[in-house]
Amino acid sequence: MNEMPNLEQASAMTTSKISANNVQVYYGDTHAIRDVNIEIQPQSVTAFIGPSGCGKSTFLRTLNRMNDTIDICRVEGTITIDGEDIYNAKVDPVQLRAKVGMVFQKPNPFPKSIYDNVAYGPRIHGLARNKAELDDIVASSLQKAGLWEEAKDRLDEPGTGMSGGQQQRLCIARAIAVSPEVILMDEPCSALDPIATAKVEELIDELRENYTIVIVTHSMQQAARVSQRTAFFHMGVLVEEGPTEDIFTNPKDKRTQDYITGRFG
Repeated sequence: MNEMPNLEQASAMTTSKISANNVQVYYGDTHAIRDVNIEIQPQSVTAFIGPSGCGKSTFLRTLNRMNDTIDICRVEGTITIDGEDIYNAKVDPVQLRAKVGMVFQKPNPFPKSIYDNVAYGPRIHGLARNKAELDDIVASSLQKAGLWEEAKDRLDEPGTGMSGGQQQRLCIARAIAVSPEVILMDEPCSALDPIATAKVEELIDELRENYTIVIVTHSMQQAARVSQRTAFFHMGVLVEEGPTEDIFTNPKDKRTQDYITGRFG
């Protein structure tokens, strides 16, 4: 008996990197996220947009169990990455967060040298057998983050001494250093000036060749520039999701249309 899945099943099994089914998030008695269903494609950028407080960052944090750190928060439903349920009791959140890296709104380099910021994760996860391997990981992560030329002669200097845009790229290098498969970005440019923002956006475009990226952004222009797919959240509900161009030029839901044309938000 042939147990190989047929091509249609196989493509369905491989199309999504992340799959969320009927996800609910509660903060105590508050129902913050309702009935979210979404498939996130590999090697692509998916943008979450919507007004402040609509749940986009809360949902982003379910994808690497960052909400576990909030006592009153509970998550229901199923989220799988490569078919594995990330909320299964056997899943180690520390290992999960190595696979699903996160870059926050404000650059948050450790109070360590540039080198040690990037080397931190590989050290704790045992990814380098010796100093030479660690040096290679640090150099390649800084190169992938577009920071090597600016940082190579000052690796011993504190990461906190860099400009805001450089610090954010250092945080991206730190996330890349543990070889993640997914990178979550929570408004990564909101604290940056336009030039630094352009560099980070360019970097996001390069990184999607090797990583699945999910970005929360308050800037619709940014979502239009960097993402292939866009999901619009409103009042804890995922209103609609689809190819970015369709969401911006031909949204199906009136709430999306109203938000994009500036009627509310």
